[in-house]
Amino acid sequence: MKIKKYTELNRKTVNEFRESEKFPLVIVLDNVRSMHNVGSVFRTADAFLISGIWLCGYTPKPPHRDIQKTALGATETVEWKYAEKTTDAVLALKQEGYKIYAIEQVEKSIPLHEFSSGNMRKIAVIFGNEVSGIDAEVLKLCDGSIEIPQFGMKHSLNISVAAGIVLWELAGKTQKTNGKKL
Repeated sequence: MKIKKYTELNRKTVNEFRESEKFPLVIVLDNVRSMHNVGSVFRTADAFLISGIWLCGYTPKPPHRDIQKTALGATETVEWKYAEKTTDAVLALKQEGYKIYAIEQVEKSIPLHEFSSGNMRKIAVIFGNEVSGIDAEVLKLCDGSIEIPQFGMKHSLNISVAAGIVLWELAGKTQKTNGKKL
């Protein structure tokens, strides 16, 4: 087994990335405090051709050295917006026709592997603060909640890990629905 060389990975240029068709999926970060988490989410969003990211509240914004450390340039490819209040971002997304899902452990949340986007064309997923989760006012605006099943003693994941799991699953389901290979 041989590790692929950089030139064998078929990586897109920045312009090719910008012109590529994106998954109709937007990430909303609700008062995420860690710059490393923000950078990691940018990098994962780039990897899965996600439409964009909303940074809300006191979530750190690019440009910043600590975001770049984990984003590795993804802040230059992934479109992002900022909203002082997460509720404003959610309402704007709803006006654009997005269905909004909290990634949170709440009553009646849907296990990730059971979630079906059905005929929904646009989905936004919200990841909350590392300690307190998604704000209650934001949860009220959501169309539902998706939960990552966990089996150990700890029942929480780092936001960057949770984002990777959720985006992988949703991108894969979108690919299957559209008859494409991931």
